[in-house]
Amino acid sequence: MPKTAVVALGGNAITRNGEAGTHAEQAANARRMARAVCTLRDAGWNVVLVHGNGPQVGNLAIQQEDAAGRVPAQPLFVTNAMTQGQLGSLLELALLAEGRGRLAGVVSMVTHVIVEPDDPAFENPTKPVGPFFTEQEAAELAEARGWAIVRDGARGHRRVVPSPRPIGIVEADAIRALIDQHMIVVAGGGGGIPVIAGDRGLEGIDAVVDKDYTAQRIAVSVNADALVLVTDTEKVQLDFGTDHQRPITEMSVEEALKHLDDGQFPEGSMGPKVRAAVRFLREGGGTAVITTAERAGPSLDTGEDRADDAVGTRIVGSRT
Repeated sequence: MPKTAVVALGGNAITRNGEAGTHAEQAANARRMARAVCTLRDAGWNVVLVHGNGPQVGNLAIQQEDAAGRVPAQPLFVTNAMTQGQLGSLLELALLAEGRGRLAGVVSMVTHVIVEPDDPAFENPTKPVGPFFTEQEAAELAEARGWAIVRDGARGHRRVVPSPRPIGIVEADAIRALIDQHMIVVAGGGGGIPVIAGDRGLEGIDAVVDKDYTAQRIAVSVNADALVLVTDTEKVQLDFGTDHQRPITEMSVEEALKHLDDGQFPEGSMGPKVRAAVRFLREGGGTAVITTAERAGPSLDTGEDRADDAVGTRIVGSRT
């Protein structure tokens, strides 16, 4: 029986650094992601693909605000749904093109994630969305639109929004049913559309959920065998950016937690991936990998002839 891998890739994988985010650019990047997913499928894995949307949802929010004088601007949870459909379509078309004749089918599913209304994230926005601004632009936007804006590295300032933790996946049963049909499922796009329990059922709430945490929640919900967290680095690095930088091929949950406590994996970069991997393993998951899209397949290969320099970083429950 085929195993199931949940693969999480960031919105920055679809709109890469230095790109404007045109449709042509995003389509070309989606094709690269699709090749990696089809490689996993060819190796016998069922695949659920989760994607981020930080650049895209922030850009769409700007379009909404700028056009508010002509048409009503939509709230953030709605623009999240819009980009989920946009990027889901982009990835679905790319997968169908790359996997022509080899796939049972591809389904992009609008996915809602349940969050707690009193999550501390709503009082402390940290999730960067949209483009970079100069310091002057950032100050003007913060004043005019009431945005929370912070400096994001050397590239400038970005808007930040709340990013609560997902506690449930509304469409989990439907995702499982599609996996049973050996469909590739694109789900949890942009981290999912955040909802809370209201007086009349589920209600949207303005936030952008981290796609790594949503991927972990989906992986547990569908009893996935593996969680693959895609980044632009082949392996997780210790002492990243220093003269003592060194790659990790494998680390235990205990080692990962120690490195997190030591500040090795900041929340704005590798932290969510490592935390998501640890949670997946602690909740019964089998294999967690952090690597590039191209190395996802070799990283899940458990054969004895697997070369360490051909794979990413594996997080394991314990050392054997």
